[in-house]
Amino acid sequence: MSDQFIEIGTTVSIQKTELDSLISQLTAMGYEVVGPKPKDHTIVHGPLQSSADLPLGYTSHQEPGRYHLSQNGHENYFDVTNGPHSWKQYFFPPKTEMMKFYQENGDWRMEDIARQTPHYAMIGVRPCDLAAIEIQDKVFMQDEWCDMIYRSRRENAFIVAVNCTQPGETCFCASMGTGPKAKDGYDLCLTELENNILVEVGSEAGRMALSGEAINWSPASAFMLNTAQKELQAASQKMGREVPNPADLEAELLSRLDHPEWNALAERCLSCGSCTQVCPTCFCWDTTDVTGLPTNSSTRIRQWDSCFNPDYSYVAHGNTRPNIYSRYRQWLTHKFASWYHQFGTSGCVGCGRCITWCPAEIDHVEELTIIREGAPS
Repeated sequence: MSDQFIEIGTTVSIQKTELDSLISQLTAMGYEVVGPKPKDHTIVHGPLQSSADLPLGYTSHQEPGRYHLSQNGHENYFDVTNGPHSWKQYFFPPKTEMMKFYQENGDWRMEDIARQTPHYAMIGVRPCDLAAIEIQDKVFMQDEWCDMIYRSRRENAFIVAVNCTQPGETCFCASMGTGPKAKDGYDLCLTELENNILVEVGSEAGRMALSGEAINWSPASAFMLNTAQKELQAASQKMGREVPNPADLEAELLSRLDHPEWNALAERCLSCGSCTQVCPTCFCWDTTDVTGLPTNSSTRIRQWDSCFNPDYSYVAHGNTRPNIYSRYRQWLTHKFASWYHQFGTSGCVGCGRCITWCPAEIDHVEELTIIREGAPS
């Protein structure tokens, strides 16, 4: 029934073999298709040539400081949860050349670096990561200031979200209100069932991708829709973590800045910045001028940084956060408290990466519970 008109908001059903047709269609529309794929005993994001690149049959086990990927032979592509990669690398690259300076006739001149904006089609964006993209939109595309590199990449992206029916042990998106079902902000949204995949159309671009003869789809039955709803409800109940009443954290954390648990955390935390590198919403960055040889040119480079980096908070009069105590406290209170003051939302989406990829095995949700139970300072 691919020749039948399809409307935005409609949910249809496709066979799992049609994932190849979807990838081919998006490629034909001019997109570079990227998505989750197994590599080096984890799940990374990279180019997809076909559905064979997706993590078919894989699952993962996660706990503080632990990630184990295994293949148990099931027939699902999207049962495995997030690895260390987040989608922000495609909008806010880890390293970007900003501009060049060069000397001409004794004078220094500046020129912007000409760049082609990539058009990405992202397959497998989890609801928590979709919420993270929306948070970064608020950071980089404010009315009074807009990062044009981010904006150009973001506006040209095609997002295929995937509802999460198999959350990981460190996930807590349900309590943060960001999953396991995607709310909006996608072009297409997939829900993988045992024998087929439901596809919800979220935009005109998504409707166009399903139009024509490239992808064979049929109307989703009431049974399929009901099955998907039950699986998503079950996923909400089996999250590995929970943050009760996250909206209350703003006042609770900021009133407990002298809680003794901050000292205990400072003794454990390595200030390595791993949590900020895997976080889908962290946006700290720094610029460096790299001088070439001969020394008549220089390139300004923007690259990811971290508030855990001792040099990040160094200013003219000294370091405003000279120890791990102050840096960890800044990071956690920013995520769950002061982020509201800046952007009107929490800085956490409950993906659990910061817990899984912490080499010191710090469970940040557990630490929130300890701190918020203490007496206000």
